[in-house]
Amino acid sequence: MSQAINAARPGGKIGFVGVPHGVTFDGQNLFRQQKSLLGGPAPVRRYLPYLMDLVIDREINPGKVFDLEIPLVDVAEGYRAMDERRAIKTLLRV
Repeated sequence: MSQAINAARPGGKIGFVGVPHGVTFDGQNLFRQQKSLLGGPAPVRRYLPYLMDLVIDREINPGKVFDLEIPLVDVAEGYRAMDERRAIKTLLRV
């Protein structure tokens, strides 16, 4: 979040989706440089059924979204990798 705020020009807008966890930043920087911070929810449940149908029908390839692919039995390792910042999105193979 701080990197995005620092990269924005004075008067610029920074957008984010979802709820950032463990994020801290200097609010005075936003105020002094008249930057706007805009956020909103990530309504996954609203779009998931539709997107899953597209994946199953091979109309879209989600592979570009995932940076780690592991078997379902190793799901705990997938969560550990994301927690330790070794992965952003993990694909579980059934």
